[in-house]
Amino acid sequence: MRGIHSAVDDIRRDVFTEVARLAYEGGDYRKIDLLPYKIIPGEVAQYRHDVFLERAIVTERLRLACGLPLRRANEVNLASDGIEEAAKPEKYYEPPLINVIPFACNACPPKEMRISSNCQGCFSRPCMNVCPKKAIYIGRDGKSVIDQSKCVKCGRCQTQCPYNAISRMERPCAKACGMDAIGSDEYGRAKIDYDKCVSCGQCLVNCPFAAIADKSQIFQLIQAIRKGDKVIACVAPAFVGQYKDATPAKLRKAMRILGFADTVEVAIGADLCTVEEAKDFMENVPENLDFMGTSCCPAWSVMAKKLFPEFKDNISMALTPMVLTARLVKKDNPDARIVFIGPCAAKKLEASRRSVRSDVDFVLTFEELLGMFCAKDIDFATLEPDECDKDFTEGTGAGRGFAVSGGVAQAVAEAISRMDPTRHVDVDYGDGLRECRKMLTLAKAGKRNGYLLEGMACPGGCVAGAGTIQPVMSAANNVRTYKARAAVQSSVDSAYIDRLEEVEE
Repeated sequence: MRGIHSAVDDIRRDVFTEVARLAYEGGDYRKIDLLPYKIIPGEVAQYRHDVFLERAIVTERLRLACGLPLRRANEVNLASDGIEEAAKPEKYYEPPLINVIPFACNACPPKEMRISSNCQGCFSRPCMNVCPKKAIYIGRDGKSVIDQSKCVKCGRCQTQCPYNAISRMERPCAKACGMDAIGSDEYGRAKIDYDKCVSCGQCLVNCPFAAIADKSQIFQLIQAIRKGDKVIACVAPAFVGQYKDATPAKLRKAMRILGFADTVEVAIGADLCTVEEAKDFMENVPENLDFMGTSCCPAWSVMAKKLFPEFKDNISMALTPMVLTARLVKKDNPDARIVFIGPCAAKKLEASRRSVRSDVDFVLTFEELLGMFCAKDIDFATLEPDECDKDFTEGTGAGRGFAVSGGVAQAVAEAISRMDPTRHVDVDYGDGLRECRKMLTLAKAGKRNGYLLEGMACPGGCVAGAGTIQPVMSAANNVRTYKARAAVQSSVDSAYIDRLEEVEE
């Protein structure tokens, strides 16, 4: 589904736009009660069987976009309940971050193998012959039938059927979840096991029914801007190409129109993170650790510590690019509030940690920022930057490359080779949480000793994060082009390296 624009994208973006517009206008925030009728007008349902159900779902998405808690169908209250309390810059959303709207869920069947009408009842019965549990038998019509009580969903029958008559049915949200955190409630609807969930957000962008949403801080961020706070935006390098016709200079101008005091490139922090992880690796592998994992992806880091607690010390202790950039900016602007803008839902979870809250005040995704642009009617095709709006020059090519799978490991390995030309570093990377789990399983078996391991929760890297707008392949190509344009390519040569100890304090 990723990369194909759909009605689900329109609903999400309409919600962010209307919440941003509501926040910018100020006044009586109870106007949120009217927004479902604006987003879903008329008397005829557009997507479901009932227009009232469509509006009920949009109402919950509006509340979540304001950071308000999800309500169940049997709760009697208005969309605006709690809105005044939410309209405070200091207000943090209450967990959980990722939410299933129960009455929006299609109650898709759990994973199972199914035989379609394509079955020809062939004599050879390869599906029966390869089934390890003898779960396939012949029905009265001479065609194969699967006994679901015996089937273990191994898929051997599917690969052997000469007519492609066997398919694997699986919930899209569960299939996308690399933590196997999605089960079913008593009504067969999707339910998240928060003991397993790492808030990567892949479920919410893979649900075809717009039934899963994360909470946002867009409402609180705009309150801070309207209040007159000095808010500085730290933008992840994956931004390039996310907004059509938006050059870095145009982005700076647009951010000023939104009310931001300044905009900086998070590739700065990526460079600092690169050098710090290079030092960690050289000091600890193999003397103290069999291998070392990168630290920049919070969902990967949490996954590793949840499923492989014996490896908690193997994940680098280096601060993430988000935190390093925020600390650097706050050193120079102690009165500023920092918003990290990037592709990632899990960064919201990282920023909510008490150890990070003092550094990062807000986290927005690229999709949420798009809602702010739309609320202010910003058109990048006609927007002209001012003389003060320059392209980003702070980050190196290596720092910008963090946004694509393999980029972190490549940057750290290159930095190690610069620091110690005699040292060779073997690298491996997990592209998505399932691949990350396989990688750590190999490490557990002793097959990754001496390695630098890069973990990315989203298949494709940060450019595939839950808060991105553009297709993954084109986004990755845009980042590679942007990386190549950097005046400095190695993180070791960053102009900010001398400040690493300053921001680590």
